[in-house]
Amino acid sequence: MSTVELTAAEVARCVLRAGLPPAGEHHADVAATANHIHAVLGTLRDLDYGETPPATHAAHVVERGVTDASL
Repeated sequence: MSTVELTAAEVARCVLRAGLPPAGEHHADVAATANHIHAVLGTLRDLDYGETPPATHAAHVVERGVTDASL
């Protein structure tokens, strides 16, 4: 996974390229938030879920009325 962080200047270029209104001095805040989200997602990707079923599986079990916590 890339460890290169997004900079305020890169955010400004992306905003212009996307045709969005300029965020002014908020580019640094946007870059910091994006970098934090990237770090959190990286941590989640590194987790070993093993045999854990996807959340949709648990939702179907609940819909069927199964009360056993073992899923």
